[in-house]
Amino acid sequence: MIPFSILDLAPIVQGGDATQAFRNSVELAQHAERWGFQRYWLAEHHNMTGIASAATSVVIGHIANATTSIRVGSGGVMLPNHSPIVIAEQFGTLAALYPGRIDLGLGRAPGTDMQTARALRRDLASNANNFPQDVRELQALFAPAQPGQAVQAVPGAGLNVPIWILGSSLFGAQLAAAFGLPFAFASHFAPDALGHALKVYREEFQPSEQLSESYAVAGIGFYAADSTAEAYRIFTSAQQQFTNLHRGLPGPVQPPVDNIEEYWSAREKPSVEHMLQYAMVGTADTVAAQLNEFIDATQVDELILTAQIFDHGARLRSFEIASDIRTKSSN
Repeated sequence: MIPFSILDLAPIVQGGDATQAFRNSVELAQHAERWGFQRYWLAEHHNMTGIASAATSVVIGHIANATTSIRVGSGGVMLPNHSPIVIAEQFGTLAALYPGRIDLGLGRAPGTDMQTARALRRDLASNANNFPQDVRELQALFAPAQPGQAVQAVPGAGLNVPIWILGSSLFGAQLAAAFGLPFAFASHFAPDALGHALKVYREEFQPSEQLSESYAVAGIGFYAADSTAEAYRIFTSAQQQFTNLHRGLPGPVQPPVDNIEEYWSAREKPSVEHMLQYAMVGTADTVAAQLNEFIDATQVDELILTAQIFDHGARLRSFEIASDIRTKSSN
């Protein structure tokens, strides 16, 4: 069985706050380390009242400090929101504090609405069109400093922090292939181009100093429980969240409901179900079959699991079931 990892959006639940979200993230990361997950990633989002990981590098340091061996990183940092040297210094600092454990996943979306993007960047001159050049600049800043180099990342230079390209379209696949970098596809919410993107990435991959062969990761939703009814019930929190995004009303993660049909409209349902088509829902046996089918179809090298579950205990249990499935498949 391929490695499993976790993408944590540090969910703020209805009635909760960021302090509680970070406490829950630490506990989940510590369990994930014991359960054998490969890496633990956090994502940069802004102006989202249900996501606490806006200051992504700060939260990564918090999680890395609370664990000892699991890789911790970004899934991802939205590079157009930052200058490359700032990210090089931030992740160089993390790599110096936690050697051999830090990943830097990069995306080119703003991670927010355009009004907030303007607040982040002050102007939009630094935009997604500069993304390839910014990635190259980051690579140069992580390389050993050259004689006479005027601008260095300190810490950062010479640490060769692993860079990943994240994407939900062919652009990310082509860039990751051209630069010889690992590629993670956001199929947990953007399923449409998954197969095509993986094909393009593998066919066009050029070996690099960081990576000799293509390495592809896919994101999936994961909602497992000890009964089918409970699995589908905890899944309704994610369904509500995506329905609210569809309405332009993002907010905290809401409690599960008994009947999701009473929440969304007939017009909203197909769109939300399409976005969440790669969500695995059910008991251990059911989701194990779904996982195997997905792995066989995509031939990915690693899965990264995410779960917007209201109850923290249920969220822990869902990831524990994932770990059990992988352990049994590996034996």
